[in-house]
Amino acid sequence: MHKNLWRRLAPWVAAFSAAIALPLAAAPLQACFVYVSPVGQAGWTYQHELGRQAMDKALGEQVRSRFVEAVAEGADSERVMRDLARDGCGLVVATSFGYLEPALRVAAEFPQVQFLHAGGYKSAPNLATYNARYYEARWLAGWLAGRHSKTGQAGYVAGFPVPEVVQGINAFTLGMRAANPAAQVRVLWLNAWFDPARERDAALALVAQGVDVLTNHSGSPAVAQVAEEKGLALLAYQSDMAGFAPKAQLATVSHHWGPYYTRVARSIIQGRWSNTPVWDGMREGLVQLSALRAGLPAAELADLERLRQSILDRRLQPFAAPLRDNLGQVRLAQGALSDAQIATMDWLVQGVVGQVPGGR
Repeated sequence: MHKNLWRRLAPWVAAFSAAIALPLAAAPLQACFVYVSPVGQAGWTYQHELGRQAMDKALGEQVRSRFVEAVAEGADSERVMRDLARDGCGLVVATSFGYLEPALRVAAEFPQVQFLHAGGYKSAPNLATYNARYYEARWLAGWLAGRHSKTGQAGYVAGFPVPEVVQGINAFTLGMRAANPAAQVRVLWLNAWFDPARERDAALALVAQGVDVLTNHSGSPAVAQVAEEKGLALLAYQSDMAGFAPKAQLATVSHHWGPYYTRVARSIIQGRWSNTPVWDGMREGLVQLSALRAGLPAAELADLERLRQSILDRRLQPFAAPLRDNLGQVRLAQGALSDAQIATMDWLVQGVVGQVPGGR
């Protein structure tokens, strides 16, 4: 009797045993993003948000992401990142320069969580930094500005005087002077990343100084809107600003984070995390000169493409000798600046009207 009962039960027992032996499906990676400004419709944070959305689409059920926007640098960002780490985030992405020290402190408290920091210069076993060589596309934008400026005067609304911003100012100026050796770039500092009212005021002040081209390193469409209102040329930054400046915009130095975020998230899911710093450029697709105005002359477009390809091939290096600063001192007599020299840049090239606060 027992043998007959076992024969009847054996297939069910085997099926149950097989079922409980199956590995449980891995929980999706919780990827959490911290933004310094509202997402909005364009700008720095908007581009990171597009990158987050692209990561979600690429990885599907393997990832669950969310964000916290308008988080001030300093104590607020540290609190938010700590809350996210406690709440199960396996990846915390800190997307503003001033988040570095708070991110390092929180990373030390949560060694099982991976952190990314945009633009940082310090890392930890579970914190990696990433940045783009924005200056490559900035050089091209400056060249285009030099071709279109009638006065040879451009205005540059700048955020904080950190190397990334200084690189952009210098590359834009060198590109502009490659097209017009007498060109000048006038700089006004905001000491803020996102402040639409002050961005607008700075742009208007530059217009009053006689510029006919505007560009910026700040987070809102305010500079683009001033260019449109005043009938100036615009070399936009971060996002395509044609929706705000359809007549003014010549091109955009645009940011593209989706493939990078996807690659990092996948490496964590697959157990291949690395804290190796990333500093990629146009060749890797993190930054591009895009959204070119329709109707630009064919010969100009051909020249622009030739210059772009030269940067991709490393035949054209934006910071190649001879380089003088805007006080006349020779900074580089031959060769090209090294990555270390570019990464710590705190001086302005010949042709820039302005100074780096605290620079040399």
